[in-house]
Amino acid sequence: MTIHLTPYENAVLKGETGNTGTRMAMEIVVGAARILGADALLPVVSAHIDGCLYHGDSGVLYCEKLAADGAKVSVPSTTNVGALNLLKPEQVRIPPDRRRMAFRLMEAHRRMGCRPSWTCAPYQAGARPTRGAQIAWGESNAVAFANTVLGARTNRYGDFLDIACAITGRAPLYGLHKDENRFGTLILDVSGLDMRLLREDVFYPVLGALVGRLAGQCVPVITGLEQSAPQEDQLKALCAGAASTGAAALIHITGITPEAPDIETATGTIPAQTLETIRITPQMIAATRDSLSLASGDTIDSVALGSPHFSVDECRAVLRILDGRATAVPVFICTGRHVMDALAQSKCDTQLSRLGIEFVVDTCVVVTPILPENGKTMMTNSAKFAHYTKGNTGHDPVFGSLKECIESAVAGRLIRDEALWS
Repeated sequence: MTIHLTPYENAVLKGETGNTGTRMAMEIVVGAARILGADALLPVVSAHIDGCLYHGDSGVLYCEKLAADGAKVSVPSTTNVGALNLLKPEQVRIPPDRRRMAFRLMEAHRRMGCRPSWTCAPYQAGARPTRGAQIAWGESNAVAFANTVLGARTNRYGDFLDIACAITGRAPLYGLHKDENRFGTLILDVSGLDMRLLREDVFYPVLGALVGRLAGQCVPVITGLEQSAPQEDQLKALCAGAASTGAAALIHITGITPEAPDIETATGTIPAQTLETIRITPQMIAATRDSLSLASGDTIDSVALGSPHFSVDECRAVLRILDGRATAVPVFICTGRHVMDALAQSKCDTQLSRLGIEFVVDTCVVVTPILPENGKTMMTNSAKFAHYTKGNTGHDPVFGSLKECIESAVAGRLIRDEALWS
């Protein structure tokens, strides 16, 4: 397929402008466009780089080559989590050689001009592109949030291509960058659920996990959720769940998603009444919640919170639930430096630490070894953690609400409150 390039893009590709690192990045973007069936590139205004997490030496050498050849990001670019907590290196248990390579990878992105945010929730760390903005973001939950809640436009950009887009300021023109690919093609109706359930934080990661499984390659439209006026952290949890259990990158929520004031607008030229409609039942929600737990019995070895990274409000909620009580098992809160700075102003970080909370910044417990070595069971309120924990860490996940997680941590055993679900 022929890729139609602008004079500037052609000049970069031929090495007539910029440096060899930028030329290499443009070659990668153009090559990706050809593979993806795009016939042109489009300018992007921001990037979020998922490729900061060490998976092997090749990724390190690739980024160091770009940096050594003079490549710099040309648009504001935030960094996703790495494999190290740079503020507390001893927290991560990896061999010295892997530690060195993980640091080199994070440093290479910094050298190329990326903002060292090290968070999977850049939209809560100041990166908030506006409706219609064309962006090149990696990290599945961030992509889903940007499309769904902010109304920006991005595909799920993977490692290596994300930094190339950031350097060139270009992305392949395909997928969710185009109007015709953003219309909803599956309707999920939650209007029959109890309003009390829709107002609970724990509902949103569960709904997200169900949406991801039901949607497949469709762009789902959720209707009936607007009546509960979900808050940003709840929408964050929904997007993360859907992007983990499925391929969801855009979820139209009528009355909430900027492009979906109503169901007719969300589905575009396709009459909504002709689309498949699935009415979400309490039984479907309860079954999804149960599927997020793999452990049996009441033993828990740790609690992990913050996937996506916890916000200031979520950290303060933990402090309220603890109410001065110390935890009996380790509780890890994964969050960003921007949150830690805000917590420090009110001494909330110190208060939580005294009660047994261990903060994890720059990374998270499911992508690098932090959880107790002799532990077998990890409790969480995150559908994303629940989905990835077994495969990534070997620990069996137990899913529950934030209150259930904290009460269990204090008791040192699983505490359940089935009243809401019944």
